[in-house]
Amino acid sequence: MATRGSRSEKVKRIFQQFDTNHDGGLNREEMAALVVAVNPRVKFSDEQINAILDEVFRTYGEFIDGETGLTYEGLLRTYDDGAGDVDRDFDALGLELNFDESKGVSIASEASSSSIIDERVVESQKKQRTAAWAVSPNHGIVFDDTWKIVDDLEILIKRLKAKQAKDGKLKADNFDAYSDAGWSRELGPSAEIAEKRVFWEESGHDYAVFVKDLGVLRTRADGARSREEAFDGHMAIGRVLYEHQLFKEALVSFKRACELQPIDVRPHFRAGNCLYVLCKYKEAKEEFLLALEAAETGGNQWAYLLPQIYVNLGIALEGEGMVLSACEYYREAAILCPTHFRALKLLGSALFGVGEYRAAVKALEEAIFMKPDYADAHCDLASALHAINEDERAIEVFQKAIDLKPGHVDALYNLGGLYMDMGRFPRASEMYTRVLAVWPNHWRAQLNKAVSLLGAGETEEARKALKDALKMTNRVELHDAISHLKQLQKKKMKPNGAANGEGDFVIVEPSKFKTVGERTTLRQELSTALEIRAFQKITRLSRCDVELLKKEMSDKDVPLSYSGGGVPERSIRKPNLEEILRRLLNFLKPETFQGAVKAINERLLSCLDDTGTGRVDLGMFYAVLAPICSGPPEKRKRIAFDALLWRPVNEDWGFGIMSTLLKLEAGDRNRHGNHICSVCRYPIIGSRFKEMKAHFSLCNQCYSEGKVPSASKQEEYKFKEYGSETEVMKDKCMCFTLHSNNDS
Repeated sequence: MATRGSRSEKVKRIFQQFDTNHDGGLNREEMAALVVAVNPRVKFSDEQINAILDEVFRTYGEFIDGETGLTYEGLLRTYDDGAGDVDRDFDALGLELNFDESKGVSIASEASSSSIIDERVVESQKKQRTAAWAVSPNHGIVFDDTWKIVDDLEILIKRLKAKQAKDGKLKADNFDAYSDAGWSRELGPSAEIAEKRVFWEESGHDYAVFVKDLGVLRTRADGARSREEAFDGHMAIGRVLYEHQLFKEALVSFKRACELQPIDVRPHFRAGNCLYVLCKYKEAKEEFLLALEAAETGGNQWAYLLPQIYVNLGIALEGEGMVLSACEYYREAAILCPTHFRALKLLGSALFGVGEYRAAVKALEEAIFMKPDYADAHCDLASALHAINEDERAIEVFQKAIDLKPGHVDALYNLGGLYMDMGRFPRASEMYTRVLAVWPNHWRAQLNKAVSLLGAGETEEARKALKDALKMTNRVELHDAISHLKQLQKKKMKPNGAANGEGDFVIVEPSKFKTVGERTTLRQELSTALEIRAFQKITRLSRCDVELLKKEMSDKDVPLSYSGGGVPERSIRKPNLEEILRRLLNFLKPETFQGAVKAINERLLSCLDDTGTGRVDLGMFYAVLAPICSGPPEKRKRIAFDALLWRPVNEDWGFGIMSTLLKLEAGDRNRHGNHICSVCRYPIIGSRFKEMKAHFSLCNQCYSEGKVPSASKQEEYKFKEYGSETEVMKDKCMCFTLHSNNDS
């Protein structure tokens, strides 16, 4: 860093240059000349110059000496306050410092007698005025002319920032409360970007002027003496813009650098970073793949960059919802760099995201061992521990995450869910209250707070919380929750139902459940079909036309491979299978697709890959998926059968449950007026099962679980299923007709 002495000498030399009447002050005319001289590429209007001078003379009034103007001390203070850059202005004026080696002090002069001293001084100036990246051996600025471009760009950005801040257009959102996405800090956004995101106003006149001036700098870079110098210029422009979070403009520079040197890793990598921040995940992935290709063909030159490319490629894939694929790249990064705690955290979080909880625990514990204060890793570890039923330890780890980061929304919210699962409703309510203190419009936290208050017996408070949730969103589940609360107020709850909002009930053995009529579903069949229907809903496969699956089967030629038992099968790696799923479910948003993959991995892939090889039998996978896709039942069965023909041994698969599944699909949105389930007290959706003697009604779920109200104990129960209230009316009309005929 330059000493105060050298700074003051430079300011004194600038002051002397413009104090043309030598009266010890800079009047308005002299100050105007200074402003114009240090900004040679800017065309100021008279109005702009006057506005700048008014601001200076007003702000530094104590340093104004009568008619003479701003004193030397005043000019020094303006630089100390950051109103200008001493080094840049000194260079712009063509001034240099000479060193009197006998006295060890600097003397201002307009010519230097020693080129060696010149270089030493210029190098010192570079280091003191530029971010660390610019002087790093691998990513720094190479050519002297690039430094001049960078200096001019910094002035343009400073001017834009001042104008937008003055107009109130510059916005900054603090993301400190939210989980870190795990971005590789070393070559991703700086720490400042991660903590505070700046949003520039891009539609105004000031920004348009900035872009125009930026174009001039880009033209200067293009006009360099060599391709290498032009590349250096565009990379430096991109880096400066990126540091100031002008990502769209930075991307333009990095793309130009890619054109100049297509096989260089750095511009592709940095273009990928920009695209990711701009939420263009697919394009970011493509740039990272190009960077990876360049790094792998470039020998050891780029070996140090490979782990970072793998990490950011994985993050971009997660942005697309491709979590299984992301896991592969996080593993590669951790293998190449075993101390990369961020890669291990990301791997653990991704494994948790696809339901591989024990593997997630292991990776997250490793990340925390390397970085004990990693709040996000503690949060995800606690969630994984809860998933494997280690709840007491999970509570401790959640609390550690909150201690490290008191406003950690994910940790607070998930700990609230854990307390809810354990029946500790007052503590759950406390956690959701803390979430809302950080994120006031978090409607799910508000709804869960209402449910936890209800569980704690705070009915009136629960009602208020539900109303507040309704102000945040108008989702149908809130209306059902309010209806449920009203039912509970009508019917006094007994002890065995108080915990979960259900009425007093007993569970009856299956043999005591009888059906009336051929169309009434057996309890055991409904239970199985409900599980399948839940899986169908969470994966959204019911919205996937089975014809798409048939097309995948016919278009892709998957070679036979041999398992350890010597049985040939068409197997495929899980990440490749995820790509097939992405095509089948292309209508899903990334976060919804992640949920679908998790369910498929937990319920299907874990069974199909019981040996843990990472490969699954594709024919069997298609056969399981076909019946739960959308389309005519016969076509679904046919495609499932065709998929099974891929296998060397054809197994006899039945489709008896399919008719029940179709019934559930058709009745998803079917409501039965004011009918409430006599056990769970929620509005009945789907089929209504009416007990013909006691005349109580059950929903699909309670019927499948064998729950009946305690007050209606019988030796056996006879149920009739109604798909809609229209069927009830038909039933009544038939009974009336029969009675009329008997009377006659």
